[in-house]
Amino acid sequence: MKVKKTYARELRKRQTDAERWLWQRVRNRELAGFKFRRQHPIGPYFVDFVCIEKKLIIEVDGGQHAVSLEPDSKRTEYLIEKGYRVLRFWDNEVLREGESVLQVIFSSLTEGTPHPNPLPRGKGERGI
Repeated sequence: MKVKKTYARELRKRQTDAERWLWQRVRNRELAGFKFRRQHPIGPYFVDFVCIEKKLIIEVDGGQHAVSLEPDSKRTEYLIEKGYRVLRFWDNEVLREGESVLQVIFSSLTEGTPHPNPLPRGKGERGI
């Protein structure tokens, strides 16, 4: 376990500009109050960001991922088998269209979530 912690620490030190930008927006429950972890181990893999509560993984891929599609698909398949949803974004997409990326993440976190202030039973219904 100590080796994984050391490796995760190294990955955090070497994050890309896009990962740094995204981390500033999701850390400390900044996005809709959901907690994210970065460079978190899941099985044999380290994921860029994960919201354990919603089982949502965010991967930010650089150009090297364009040539390594097969390993990425095996990794994604493994994570899906473990019950996670995986969202992938390109580095340049995060840097150029960051607010849109955050909206996609927000939608994935909140889909199927009940309204925080539902109407009391019987209210808002038509009386016939």
